[in-house]
Amino acid sequence: TLWQQCSATASSLNADILGIGILPTLQDSDLTLKNISLLDRYKALNEQVLRQRNGIEIELNINGKDHLQVSHKDVMLEAAATSLQIHIQVPQDVAARYYNASILLSAPMVAVSANSPCLFGRRLWQETRIPVFEQAVPTGGYGGAASGPVHRVSFGTDYVRDSLYECFQENLDHFPVLLPVHYQTAADQVKYLRLHNGTIWRWNRPLIGFDEDQTPHLRIEHRVCAAAPTTIDNIANIAFYYGLVHYYATAEKPPEYVMPFTDAKNNFYRAAQLGLKHKTSWFSKKTDTLQKIVLDKLLVEAETGLYKLGIDQRDSKRYLSVIEQRVEQNRTGSEWQLNFLNAHQDDRTLLTLNYLKNQISGQPVHEWDLETVS
Repeated sequence: TLWQQCSATASSLNADILGIGILPTLQDSDLTLKNISLLDRYKALNEQVLRQRNGIEIELNINGKDHLQVSHKDVMLEAAATSLQIHIQVPQDVAARYYNASILLSAPMVAVSANSPCLFGRRLWQETRIPVFEQAVPTGGYGGAASGPVHRVSFGTDYVRDSLYECFQENLDHFPVLLPVHYQTAADQVKYLRLHNGTIWRWNRPLIGFDEDQTPHLRIEHRVCAAAPTTIDNIANIAFYYGLVHYYATAEKPPEYVMPFTDAKNNFYRAAQLGLKHKTSWFSKKTDTLQKIVLDKLLVEAETGLYKLGIDQRDSKRYLSVIEQRVEQNRTGSEWQLNFLNAHQDDRTLLTLNYLKNQISGQPVHEWDLETVS
């Protein structure tokens, strides 16, 4: 597998790879331009973001259990975060329904998959990746919008009404070109549109791609999940999303008609902050924790969605049971990390070593204990 190839390459460099939202031992001094990827794209992004900011330093300011405030002269803060980006290819005539469903499902998805509770030794949000990435590329679009410029990393501004074209029109209306590249042949594969869209990071991002026979297609990239503790945790997160998004996108009454966008947005940020303990009303007059909503409602809906997609029921039950046990025990990757730090005097190096050993075991995170692994 690709993971095994990466692991073998890392081993040849006397290193290991770790699938995690934010590396617990990461230090601010690691995030410098000498460690930037060699691709010209990243160097150009750094230059253009700073140019648009007129050289003003990028400031990270996160209030959680602790408070973190640091300044940077480059965009390397975004290198702190690693995500699981789930793609779903959708027919044009129903793409709006799937996009809107992805937006309203972002809250439970970010809570269930949380795996980055700390940065630079500070305990912040259950999913600290969210504010880190939003603040690490703090360049907005054109001014003049009623609420000020739209930010390049954001939850978006609204549901779409009719089609994903609305997102691309918003890109054009609100965001200046960040990477001025000249293509010899661009029109046939809408290369300029795709490049521009690639510098706007909605947490649910519409994409245009091409099949092997060059037939164009639409995809939705669901970006809210952190890299999971193990492969089975990643697959469980993917299965949960696919089942839920299909269930809600094919519901007789579009759920986006019931849940206002502002509620979906508030739910997302509160869930990123509080995880499964966030309380909300989920298509109900009653308020419950996301933990209870997932267990009582969303797991059943995800299973129904996977069944409608033709997924083998044994596979559905296997992977959704991982979500069920994780949520039942409130043992997400973030909760395991926090509990381990509590049990071991905030030793981040010990945390990282034990996380790696547990990851190699392949057991889902809800089965990890807090004892040190020999």
